[in-house]
Amino acid sequence: MSLAPSVAVPRTGFNPLPIYIILFCLLWSFAFVAGKIGVTDCPPLILLTARCLLAGILILGISAVRGEGWQLAWRDAVVFAVLGIANNALFLGLGYTGLKTVSAGLGGLIVSANPVFTAVAAAVFLGEALTWRKVTGLLLGIAGVAFIVWHRLSVGSDNWHGILYTLASLVSIVVGTILFKVLAPKGSLWVGNGVQNIAGGLALLPFAFTLSDVSEIVPSARLVGALAFLVLGGSILAYLLWFHLLKVCGATAASAYHFLMPPLGMLFAFLVLGEHIEFRDLLGIVPVALGIYLVTRPGKAPA
Repeated sequence: MSLAPSVAVPRTGFNPLPIYIILFCLLWSFAFVAGKIGVTDCPPLILLTARCLLAGILILGISAVRGEGWQLAWRDAVVFAVLGIANNALFLGLGYTGLKTVSAGLGGLIVSANPVFTAVAAAVFLGEALTWRKVTGLLLGIAGVAFIVWHRLSVGSDNWHGILYTLASLVSIVVGTILFKVLAPKGSLWVGNGVQNIAGGLALLPFAFTLSDVSEIVPSARLVGALAFLVLGGSILAYLLWFHLLKVCGATAASAYHFLMPPLGMLFAFLVLGEHIEFRDLLGIVPVALGIYLVTRPGKAPA
């Protein structure tokens, strides 16, 4: 046996980041279709309350079974609870309410434009550079969303009340993104996601059973399937991927490849729900996707 010291051979590491981004985009885009299916058979706030509480119990229960412990300081637990109110209760609560009278494709399109508005908010609150490229992306995003919203309202396919709820939902996710970077919680993202879901569910609970009627729930296999996807794919996996991306990237760069979401959302809505897509919708998607690309494209490295 040789006694010579072993020499480590460097190996090229596999970078899973692109896979994480693509998977997040697929889960996030399809979540609007699952949400539209769910609110068809269940009041929005009751559906969302069940989603958040089930996801939170599952996450914290798995952590306890694996013996991972709490892994959060109380300050960080409070921060994650605040994020849960912004990202779960407000963002999803407003979005689900909007889905009652708005198509899944339009709802996904509006919310997917969040990187464009996050870039502006990040410039104001985080000191990130607001370049002419980002300003151009912002204007393109606004123009594309406005064009499709105007077209949908003119043909009567979507309700303006629902569109207002969806726009408020967009504001909430932008605020939640900036809060995550400003407050910078430490500790386990997995446990933090569980705290977010529990906090969001508890915040929604009194509103769900005050403003909604349990008798409106229509038990069905599609409702169970939609809730299962929203809990496992949406609240657990997609949010875990999202906050991981926020932690390893900047607030704006974390939204890379979001330009895939507008066409993906429309495609899923067409394939699963049979939502009608017109050529004007496709024309509106182009500036939104281009605007998101311009905002999230990395700038040139300094010489």
